[in-house]
Amino acid sequence: MKQPSTAPKHGLAAGEAGRPERADWTVDQGWDHYTQEEHAVWKFLFERQSRLVPGRACREFEAGMRDLPIGADQIPDFRRLSEVLSRRTGWQVVAVPGLVPDDVFFDHLANRRFPAGQFIRRADQLDYLEEPDVFHDVFGHVPMLMNPILADFVQAYGEGGLRAQRMGVLPNLARVYWYTVEFGLVQQAEGLRIYGSGIISSYAESLFALDDPSPNRVRFELERVMRTRYRIDDFQETYFVLHDLEELLELAQVDFAPIYERIRQQAELEPGVLLPGDDIMTRGTGTYHAARAQGN
Repeated sequence: MKQPSTAPKHGLAAGEAGRPERADWTVDQGWDHYTQEEHAVWKFLFERQSRLVPGRACREFEAGMRDLPIGADQIPDFRRLSEVLSRRTGWQVVAVPGLVPDDVFFDHLANRRFPAGQFIRRADQLDYLEEPDVFHDVFGHVPMLMNPILADFVQAYGEGGLRAQRMGVLPNLARVYWYTVEFGLVQQAEGLRIYGSGIISSYAESLFALDDPSPNRVRFELERVMRTRYRIDDFQETYFVLHDLEELLELAQVDFAPIYERIRQQAELEPGVLLPGDDIMTRGTGTYHAARAQGN
């Protein structure tokens, strides 16, 4: 069960105190300043997830992990990650203090820069952190950016995010990122697999998303997803499943303007609702979130 954090805030969440000097919100990673305790937190998280994700993560994640300079013994150096990533897909990892403003985030993505928080959670926050830290951002996101499909999709999302801001429809587009890059599942020959970073960097949600009978698992449909709210405080009530990652290439080519106009006329959907037209892979029991709502 996730619990609210009492930890200090970072980046945008910290208000003016979290704003760095640079306009693009980048900072030096300060790799030499990580303490032994911080490297130990990384090691614990890395080893725990590395034992769990085989047979759960998609093939593309496993391939990215194999090819990156990333291991258990120390927090990765963003410069070394960027050298490998740049040669493969043209991306680089840039350090930020935590959450950044939307326009800054989209601009980085549109220019193939992935903004990664350079702080790491405390030893008493191993199972849940409200803000994305270096473990979530690097372990969860960077291996997938080694894949050309994800690399192109995330860049296109950054470009689309800047347009969506100008049009005032950013919440609808944000749901696409949330239900794909952060909490997406994909059907592969071996079975249902995780590619979303919010799942794959979380021990508990890696189990919940694939094994628990509570959540719905529904085939991905763009307009449906753009209407669907999501949980930021707990496990997802519904996971959307791609037939394969190539579907993301199709999304990168979509003209979203007419879709925004159509969904403007339709009701927003709560996270756990199912529609008559849904292609349902698993109809969830809803027991987990029902118990949470009753305070159990």
